[in-house]
Amino acid sequence: MEAINYLLKFVLDALVLVLIFRVWLQMVKADFYNPLSQFIVKVTNPMVIPLRRIIPGFAGLDIASILLILIVSSAKFIIIPMLNGGPFDPLAAMYFGLLFSIKQVGFLLFILMLAMAVMSWVVQGYNPTQAILHQLTEPFLNPIRRIVPSLGGLDLSVLIAFLLLNVINILLSGWIPYWAML
Repeated sequence: MEAINYLLKFVLDALVLVLIFRVWLQMVKADFYNPLSQFIVKVTNPMVIPLRRIIPGFAGLDIASILLILIVSSAKFIIIPMLNGGPFDPLAAMYFGLLFSIKQVGFLLFILMLAMAVMSWVVQGYNPTQAILHQLTEPFLNPIRRIVPSLGGLDLSVLIAFLLLNVINILLSGWIPYWAML
């Protein structure tokens, strides 16, 4: 049973991350001809397109994808407890699903900045993955760069963003019940 729980959790978590990635790409108006963008769109289209026929976008936001993120996140907190003999509590599942979705956005930002930092040391010249990571993280790193300029060619904005993400995570752990367990 533990293996099934693990695999189900992995699949649902990965699906939520890919859907968040899709919404994020749309929000920053990233290059959709980039191979990574094309992969994300092709993987998520079978789920998003049918829902988009029912739920239109609003103010440039893909409401169908956002709703799908919340549905999959909430489903995680319904399916896994029920497989283990737990109660069916859709209200708690929606609450945990919302919190989980928010936490996954921060986790994805952390992973993308980490990948971007590692790639900046290794990759020479133009790389399409690095270009899309730059487009995704720029809205978060630019305000930090305006406050803390680079020191001798060393960009500290990613390090400061990591610290800020951890501080926010710690604060939310103290303010929101169950945040640390998600």
